[in-house]
Amino acid sequence: MVIKEYFKIAVRNLRTRPLRSWLTILGIVIGVFLITSLLSLSEGLKNTISKELRMIGKNIIVILPGESTNFFTAFLGHLQLTDKDLETIKKTEGVDVVIPILHKGLGVRYEGRNKPVLVSGADWKNFLEIYQEDLGMSLKEGRWPVPGKREVVVGSLVPVDIFKGMRIGTELSIKGRDYKIVGILSSIGQKTDDSLIHLDVGIFREITGERKGADQVLAKIKPGFSSEEVAKSIKANLLRTQKRKKGKDEALYSVLTSEKVSGIINNIMGVVQLAVISFASIAVIVGGIGIMNTMYTSVHERTREIGILKAVGAKNSTITIIFLIESGIIGLIGGIGGVVPGLGLAKLIEAVGQIHPIFYLEASISPFTILFGLVFSFFVGCVSGFFPAKRAAALKPVDALRRFE
Repeated sequence: MVIKEYFKIAVRNLRTRPLRSWLTILGIVIGVFLITSLLSLSEGLKNTISKELRMIGKNIIVILPGESTNFFTAFLGHLQLTDKDLETIKKTEGVDVVIPILHKGLGVRYEGRNKPVLVSGADWKNFLEIYQEDLGMSLKEGRWPVPGKREVVVGSLVPVDIFKGMRIGTELSIKGRDYKIVGILSSIGQKTDDSLIHLDVGIFREITGERKGADQVLAKIKPGFSSEEVAKSIKANLLRTQKRKKGKDEALYSVLTSEKVSGIINNIMGVVQLAVISFASIAVIVGGIGIMNTMYTSVHERTREIGILKAVGAKNSTITIIFLIESGIIGLIGGIGGVVPGLGLAKLIEAVGQIHPIFYLEASISPFTILFGLVFSFFVGCVSGFFPAKRAAALKPVDALRRFE
């Protein structure tokens, strides 16, 4: 009951100075707005990447040329694995099959429109089952190509963003040769993958002239073998082969399991989220300084009121609690005012990303994000009001009343 009265006094004092109160609250709103929106988007990005990784079977190992810092260089084809590298991987104990991954940017013509598109070579004859079961590839429409025939399947974004209106049964042209479109893939969730055109690997090598090697390799391990142990063996064998070939030891390979990639992503996103919270917290702390300034001004203006309260028997703890509640309410209102539009912005960015997807980004709205924003803002409000509250409680009744005689 007593706490209820304290709340009434605190709310009444805020309502008597509405402009100052709302300007103070605005400082908290901005900080919590940034924390909530950025935290939701970073968590959503983490979930999206994790979802894609889960589509790759745990028995699949990815081998890239170059260190992990050169993933993009490897993907763009600046580095390649040789046929000797592929043979070394095949001979590694525990490896069941080795799937070469090839891709190259080529000019594609469809119904009078010419555009550069990333084309991939796929071995439909030997590895279709692995593409489906271990790599999460499935058809949205149509059928899979017949191995060796001039047939292609296209990513889900090709008929949406690249060649709008593209249909199954029509033909596209690559380097003057026509290929029949027989299928459209379901979305994988990443723009690069969803924008690929897949050819039979034999035809791909013919039109690109890349008869040997691969841009990347996927190795499926045998049942009963540890993916981590096989990955270590693959890297050791590749380095041993390279050392014999070049006479020196250079770490020019990245061998990754889905668990390792997931760990790397989680670590990166953890750092990103920490940075987001740290930078956005600066804005909240600045808002907290505003609360402190407002509360000091309030103590000065209400000195006589404090004196009257203490003269009628109010304890120091009572005065402290009233001012802490007042500053806490300012922080909490700022938190509510920041959480709601922050989540709204995150969902808006998600919606825009779905319309024009660079990456299928989702905003993760969790109870933790909402609770964190509210509790953090309330905590900052209370901390900011602590010293003004202690100053108000330290006033002597006689001095407080005499000051405004």
